[in-house]
Order: sequence, then C-alpha cells, then structure tokens
Amino acid sequence: TNMNFLEGEIIYINKPLKKTSFDVCGKVRWLLCHQLGIKKLKVGHTGTLDPLATGVVVVCTGKKTKLIDELQQHTKEYIAMLQLGATTPSFDLEKPIDQTFPTEHITRSLVNEVLTRFRGEIWQVPPVFSAVKIDGKRAYEYARKGEEVEIKPKLLVIDELEVLHFDESAMQLEIRVVCSKGTYIRALARDIGEALGSGAHLIALCRTRVGNVRLEDCMTLEQFEAALPLMHISMNDANNNE
Repeated sequence: TNMNFLEGEIIYINKPLKKTSFDVCGKVRWLLCHQLGIKKLKVGHTGTLDPLATGVVVVCTGKKTKLIDELQQHTKEYIAMLQLGATTPSFDLEKPIDQTFPTEHITRSLVNEVLTRFRGEIWQVPPVFSAVKIDGKRAYEYARKGEEVEIKPKLLVIDELEVLHFDESAMQLEIRVVCSKGTYIRALARDIGEALGSGAHLIALCRTRVGNVRLEDCMTLEQFEAALPLMHISMNDANNNE
C-alpha cells in the first residue's frame, strides 16, 4: 500500500507504559522526518492516555490532523484493574497510597449491585491530576503546586460496564468499560470505591478500542519503526505541508 505521511495518514499505536501520548507523537514525528529526510511534519493524537495506561492511541499526520476533533468524539473501550480498599491522590499508581479503607463487607454481589449505578448517564468530577482546563490552565498545574481548585462535574455516558474478574482475597476488581469521550477511568475507579463504602484506585489500565480501531489493529513503536523502511512512501505534495 502507498503511504503518504505528508498528505496525511492515520497510524494506530499501542502506547507503552510510562510514555505520554505526546511522547508517542514525538517519536512518530522523529521517525517519519528521519525516514523522509524532512525537517518538520504535523503529527497529533486523538485523545490523551495517561502515562501509566497502555493501548490504542490514534496518531494523525499531515492534513489528516484536521480530523482530530471528529475522531476524538469516538466511543472508547477500556480494561481496568482496580485495587479496592485504598486510595491515592492521583487515583492511580502515579502517587503513593494516602488512605486505606475496610473491604471485609465487599462481595461479588455488592460489586454487581454497585456497578448498575454507573451504567448509562452519570455525572463525574474529573481528577485533579488531569488535563482538564480551568481558567485556561490544566488542572494538574494547580494540583502540582498544591493549589485548591474546584472542578465541575461533567455528564458522561457509560454504555457498557462489566466485571471480568473479582479476586476477593486480593480485593482486585477487573472491569471492561465502554464509554463516551471525556470519561476518566481513574475517576470512575474513585467513584466505584466510594460507592462500595470503601476506596479504590487504578493499578492497570488498557485502552482496547477507539471507535472501531482495536488493540490488535495497533503497532508498537518498535514495530512501526521496523515497518517504515519497508513501506511504499509517496513524497508528492511535500510543499503543501505548512
């Protein structure tokens, strides 16, 4: 197949742990510029994935970056592992545990009952450690300075929410979530923990689908790098890539 990254292509990457979505775009841009022998190229992604999450990141190049807003609206699917009985300020493993809670009362049937409250339309307060904008600044900029800030709840839609596995001895709950744009799975973990009369934080998160793009459609950055020299790359229209 002919690829024209200057004119615009959409690339599906499986984001590695500890890298930001921004890092992924940077690496793709660097590889492409290097391969094409050009100085600059527009590259963007269609929705941030936390550094401690893995999975589907849709990367657009050239004129396809104009589709980002539209692609950001797509439904997403996640598989998340929650640790019950403890919270962290970031709602994931980025920050250490700050509080512990009882879990003796938590059973599979309580979990099932509580999860029914999170299906359909829900109100969610985004995490303090997030890219939500407040007065033009990102929420995490306030959070990292220790400034108090009020984040307004957002109306979201959870299309599907199911238990994949519940380990009662370790108090770990694995769920599959299909949700609308703007849903924070970390915040969902926090809210499920509270609803269970306990606390919870994310210990693993994988985005398994964006729109109809599935994890198995994605390449790792290493696979993309290895595939690049073998691709048929067209170089026409290089001048129009302002």
